[in-house]
Amino acid sequence: MKYAHYEFIKFALNNGVMTLHLNRPEAMNAINAGLHQELSQVFADIAADPEVHAVVLTGEGRGFCGGGDLSWFRDITPAGVDKLFREARKLIIDLLELPQPIIAAVNGHAAGLGATLALFCDIIFVAESAKIADPHVRIGVAAGDGGAAIWPWLVGPARAKQYLFTGDSLTATEAERIGLVNQVLADDQVLEHATVLARRLADGPRLAIAASKASVNKILRDTVNLVLDTSLALEKENFYSADHKEAINAFLEKRAPVYCGR
Repeated sequence: MKYAHYEFIKFALNNGVMTLHLNRPEAMNAINAGLHQELSQVFADIAADPEVHAVVLTGEGRGFCGGGDLSWFRDITPAGVDKLFREARKLIIDLLELPQPIIAAVNGHAAGLGATLALFCDIIFVAESAKIADPHVRIGVAAGDGGAAIWPWLVGPARAKQYLFTGDSLTATEAERIGLVNQVLADDQVLEHATVLARRLADGPRLAIAASKASVNKILRDTVNLVLDTSLALEKENFYSADHKEAINAFLEKRAPVYCGR
């Protein structure tokens, strides 16, 4: 099987519809070094797969994706930081340029890079119990992995700043109300609903769908070209700040962080 080397993503191909399950359920699918590397490869692999006509992205277990695994960040080396940010850029560009339609089935909470993954999908269905947040700021770093590009594009700069500056979470209902996601569904209907639509698109006029996607995504690509390199560079700089180290230690020690602005 061409995807057999993946450890942290599960694949299921059904007559042209590929379902991807982020597969660290014991950690709410939080992204460690291994999953991050796989995410930086998977969308290019799928783009080149002629058997895949539509994609569903979801999470294994109760959560969609809890964002970056903070225990990974605690011990990361400078070389690891460099690798992380190279992968982060490739991940967003590959996801944006995926020719097949991709539908997010957000089956549980989506935070940080997990939220970014969902929001860069073409269509986003969310479980009614799920919450969405980009809490990069709460660990002392910029929303550099795509959040600074996609949130303003979907909900406007003022609302984006509110959530990116505070890291506050939105309920699924509120996310739908402000236009961040397409539709809220009962928890047990999200994956089914996404799969039904993926099947419709896979069986539809695929060339026309791909052409329409490429045309619309030119708008988003312009935004990503403008924002992504800057936001990633600023986030990378923040990784070496005292505030980031304090936030990571405080989280792992289960206490409130004390920020110093350095």
